[in-house]
Amino acid sequence: MPQNVPAFEWTENALQVRQFVYEFWCEHGVGPTLLDVHQATTLSRREIIQAYKELQLGIICVVQEDTQNCNLVKFQPFSSFPSQVKAFVDGQFHSFIGCAMESMAVSKMPPFAGKEIRLESWCACCFTPITLIAKDGDITSCNPEGVMIHVTASPWDWNNVDITLMCDAMNFAIDAEHAARYERQVGRRGVLVTFDQAKLFVSVVSDKRMYDYHWPPGQMAPRQIVKGLKALGVDLADIGE
Repeated sequence: MPQNVPAFEWTENALQVRQFVYEFWCEHGVGPTLLDVHQATTLSRREIIQAYKELQLGIICVVQEDTQNCNLVKFQPFSSFPSQVKAFVDGQFHSFIGCAMESMAVSKMPPFAGKEIRLESWCACCFTPITLIAKDGDITSCNPEGVMIHVTASPWDWNNVDITLMCDAMNFAIDAEHAARYERQVGRRGVLVTFDQAKLFVSVVSDKRMYDYHWPPGQMAPRQIVKGLKALGVDLADIGE
């Protein structure tokens, strides 16, 4: 899933698969199997796998393209493996969320409209537990207060292979001192993003996800991402522009 992919249009197969996976994951808290997708869409194995590869190119998901079953690793905002964030819906564990940044977006998905989603995470530096309450795309409470999102990978490296590295580098820190300590632990410089900045940053996705069936493919364009972050007031000096 390289950077700066030229604009393209989804096939109808990709649109069907995308819509189904969103609906399935929101309902069940896990991703569908190939059988689930086949039964819902009548697409063949090859058609489903080609659709997944297409969706990965358009920054909708991460799949293991070299596996026979094209294993589904991520389908933003969800993660198939234990991540930095757990989501609880109606008091019950629902799913793992891809990263701290996606925590700002998940509650805006139509199946969660009007619901309070509890998000459980921790400070990347010291494992202090962090609890967020999100509703309709807003973070309504945070304990402890003052938590920020800490990003320790440059946008120029966000999509060298796929978005796994990018998601792995987006964590919570309870304050700037803990963020700096985490940077020393992992040997990486980083930047801090407030919840308000993060909400605006993810809005280009959260405003479209499941609302627009024909929402076009995304493009990982580092220069534009840097420009957007700077416009939001994020200080990028420590990781370079």
